[in-house]
Amino acid sequence: MRLGTIIGRVTCSVSVPALKGARWLVVSPYSREQFQKGPDAPPTMGADPSLVVYDNLGGSIGQTVGFIEGREAAVPFEVSPPIDAICAALVDKIYYHPMT
Repeated sequence: MRLGTIIGRVTCSVSVPALKGARWLVVSPYSREQFQKGPDAPPTMGADPSLVVYDNLGGSIGQTVGFIEGREAAVPFEVSPPIDAICAALVDKIYYHPMT
């Protein structure tokens, strides 16, 4: 699982029938610098590209989420839909204490 900040939403005009009515979020993955600066650090653009994530938890813009990528993203569904990333957790706080 990786962490990221929700920076937008996606609206689809055409979708796969199994995903009709699904919510889609644009997530900017956290970089090492963001962990060091804390939750007030702005999302970094360029280190890791933003990605579209399926959301069934109700995340909102500016919120930190944990997301899963790859084949594991389709595991919660009975019939595997064509998705590559899913929102798995809404994060309230991050405690980052690097070893010195």
